[in-house]
Amino acid sequence: MNRIAVVPGSFDPVTLGHLDVIERAAGIFDQLHVLVVHNPDKSALLPVAQRVALIERAIAEGGLPENITVTSWSVGLLVDYCTDVGASVLVKGVRSQVDVAYETPMAIVNRNLAGVETIFMLPDPAHAHVSSSLVRQVAALGGDVSPYVPRSVADFLQKL
Repeated sequence: MNRIAVVPGSFDPVTLGHLDVIERAAGIFDQLHVLVVHNPDKSALLPVAQRVALIERAIAEGGLPENITVTSWSVGLLVDYCTDVGASVLVKGVRSQVDVAYETPMAIVNRNLAGVETIFMLPDPAHAHVSSSLVRQVAALGGDVSPYVPRSVADFLQKL
């Protein structure tokens, strides 16, 4: 049986916490789709295509497994993408109880709509305090984001 999972997120930008969850999920599933999705509740810094490219570069530079596909999705429900690629599991990185409370109703709806289960994965504690919005704020104010993002992302953000 081919176990396929999807790690969705805005990844604006991808952080070391994201990569930690992606790497560990890739070790559990036969195929892992990292899916950049549009979150209407967030104001994006980077265009979707740029986010996909930065994730692909970070995965290549980090020596992550080759069973990872990076793409984007903007048409329809997340579970529609899962159905299209044969994924039965969503993997969500959660940093705190606030994340769990936010993600739980969506997990229930995704299971009800399409039978897609959601697995919550905790990040390495070294990255549990880092969010993309925090990285964007630090970068916008000229701070050093290199402890929180892959080198290629830090270099890219420094040029903005």
